[in-house]
Amino acid sequence: MSDELCELTATEQSSLVQKREVSAVELLEAHLRRIDRLNPVLNAIVTRDDEGARASAREADRMLAAGDPVGPLHGLPVAHKDTHETAGMRTTWGSPLRRDYVPRDDELIIARLRTAGAIRVGKTNVPEWGAGSHTFNPVFGPTRNPWDTSRSAGGSSGGAAAALATGMVALAEGSDMGGSLRNPAAFCNVVGFRPTPGRVPTVPAALPWQTLVVQGPMGRTVSDVALMLSAIAGPDPRAPLSRLDPEPACHSRDGFRGLRVAWAPDLGGRIPVDRTITEVLAPAADLVEELGGVLVDACPDLSGADETFDVLRAWQQAVLLGDLVREHPEQVKETVRWNVERGFRLTGEDIGRAEVAHGRLHRQVLAFFDEVDVLLAPTTQVLPFDVDLEYPAEVDGRPMSTYLEWMRSCSLISATGCPAVSVPGGFTAEGLPVGLQIVGAPHADLQVLGIAQVWEEKTGHHTRRPSCLSDDDFLTC
Repeated sequence: MSDELCELTATEQSSLVQKREVSAVELLEAHLRRIDRLNPVLNAIVTRDDEGARASAREADRMLAAGDPVGPLHGLPVAHKDTHETAGMRTTWGSPLRRDYVPRDDELIIARLRTAGAIRVGKTNVPEWGAGSHTFNPVFGPTRNPWDTSRSAGGSSGGAAAALATGMVALAEGSDMGGSLRNPAAFCNVVGFRPTPGRVPTVPAALPWQTLVVQGPMGRTVSDVALMLSAIAGPDPRAPLSRLDPEPACHSRDGFRGLRVAWAPDLGGRIPVDRTITEVLAPAADLVEELGGVLVDACPDLSGADETFDVLRAWQQAVLLGDLVREHPEQVKETVRWNVERGFRLTGEDIGRAEVAHGRLHRQVLAFFDEVDVLLAPTTQVLPFDVDLEYPAEVDGRPMSTYLEWMRSCSLISATGCPAVSVPGGFTAEGLPVGLQIVGAPHADLQVLGIAQVWEEKTGHHTRRPSCLSDDDFLTC
């Protein structure tokens, strides 16, 4: 039974702990044993604190025995993205320049998880400086995909996704600029939710008014993601975009019934997509109608989205990483240097035009969601690729000119500010997972989660686990 605990959803694990049918210590030890067995191959969790976690689990059990009030994540083992500052535990950003950096304080998302009762077991692997949707860096090396260990787990929250898919943790948080919550979720067959900017405030933040980067939850099910969102969402006076909204866990379960649903497999002809992905997701259109939705042939006008994302990303990279690139160019990977140097070359007029395009894009998206309730699209343009490849050089025969271009299925949506979730969408004949991206109008986060949950319950793709979990020797996976 001990190892089977790791296969339960986070909501099921939480219920067992809070009813005192399973102790927090027992739950933690089951997860630590699984980490010992699987992590040497996957390299998903790169820093651990087993003794600190054990002390926290013992305290969690003491609180329950004493009848003390507890939070919604009480006793659940979690791991934190290695770009999020954790007090007393190193936070490297996958960079040799931060190899030994140990923050004094938790940033807000970590503090909220701790307050909610989560048990910190360690940090999850990321690309260097969180840049790119493939998780590898010179400090820890690559994270491997649990469905095929010769392939990428995605990124930048790749370590989190791989750890979740194999039951090494119950929940994990991540962040998303160009797809860093959604891409690895699709590659690893878990759920990654990019909220509307402001839903989950980022504190501290050097650029608190920016909307491209958000933090959010990852889990094996939509209910798990909603549970975690209930702990990390909500306003903070230090975050000017944060807002007070209804309780995030109370999402609607009406699903597709009566909704106008757009299926845009190539986002209106704007992106190439591997044909295998399109084939796996093709049944989505029929399923929408079966679930009571009305399928419409539509896609939002995404003109200006590329300019918005590319310019504002380059500007932000230059602001945040420019000094490091100037002082230590040899210790920063080439793609980050390229992006920063592109930011250096921007003029005020360039940035102004991008902001105007951003405003126009927002109006275009609002007009679309006046006519359509929800947008469905592929999460990724490619399947999980060779772990030794830095990024795909082409998609469906079309050459990619930069390390960002193959992620446009996500980055175009990021520019809109819309909430988007990647849910398991099916499998290829080789057994590789494919993600479906569900996008709603700005601030329609709860509706997006409700639709995702109905999709999940109908398809059951989330219940499939990597076959290597049951192998005697994980190295044969």
